[in-house]
Amino acid sequence: MLCGLLPPSSGSIKINGIDLTKATSTVRAQIGYVAQKFSLYAQLSVEQNLRYFGQSYGIAGQALKARIKEMLEDFDLTADQRRWAAHLPLGAKRELAMACALIHRPAILFLDEATSGADVAARRIFWQRIVSLAESGTTVIVTTHFMEEAEYCDRFLIQDAGKVLVLGTPMTIRESTMIGKRSSESIEEAFIEIVKRFREHEGER
Repeated sequence: MLCGLLPPSSGSIKINGIDLTKATSTVRAQIGYVAQKFSLYAQLSVEQNLRYFGQSYGIAGQALKARIKEMLEDFDLTADQRRWAAHLPLGAKRELAMACALIHRPAILFLDEATSGADVAARRIFWQRIVSLAESGTTVIVTTHFMEEAEYCDRFLIQDAGKVLVLGTPMTIRESTMIGKRSSESIEEAFIEIVKRFREHEGER
């Protein structure tokens, strides 16, 4: 819904102050999206995928050529630029998906379970890239089942059954879940405690 792929079931959505239901194309131009499952064009080459997504966002001519070159270099895809996306290893597919999502320099980047299936080293490199993007001014929204990854984020949101349970810094969330006389030692422990309290409360209603 936040990416404009589905209409809101209720309520309203604003991206950077713009009503998504009234200016879908304007909002989409500010958004980059990386799906959990590889969703690019398998029968196009790496370069062709980048060209397609760049053109879709209105980039053309020398500006597009320069941006494609930049993405190939930044994501270490230059040697694979003529390979079909279907033939890329998993890590390269993930890098290509990220490059396509960033080619138009979006203000907001959505990453849906983007580190799923990645080894520890790949996840570390991935998060270094996210931190760099955030420092350069891009808002990065990550969904993940790896709770320790939440420690890298400025803010952490927990929701269950479509309801927002808590939003705050990882430290604030840990401190809010006092267990006995101590706060949760890990964000995963805090996550379990918060969801558990919510479900117990819902069960009493």
